[in-house]
Amino acid sequence: MSEHYSDKDVQREVTDLEGKSATAARLFDIRRIIGGLFVLYGVIVTIAGLTASDADIDKAAGVNINLWTGLGMLLLGLFFLAWLKLRPAAPPPPGATPKDEERD
Repeated sequence: MSEHYSDKDVQREVTDLEGKSATAARLFDIRRIIGGLFVLYGVIVTIAGLTASDADIDKAAGVNINLWTGLGMLLLGLFFLAWLKLRPAAPPPPGATPKDEERD
């Protein structure tokens, strides 16, 4: 028993899969992951720096290293997220296939 699909059905299915692929590519963009982690850790380390005792600061030669490192991480994370927002990942061109699938 063979099922016959019209060209419209095949084209609709291809369009749906291309849309899902583009959404997945944007969702798992490495800039989002790196930016999110740096922002999260930056907030944590900045809070640790804001609550540092005088003894902790004296250990680091009078520099509140947690505060400065946390702020740097926070800025780097925000940079990655801004980069993602300003230059989103372009979806693959229609008809483009990975090299492995071209051999079929």
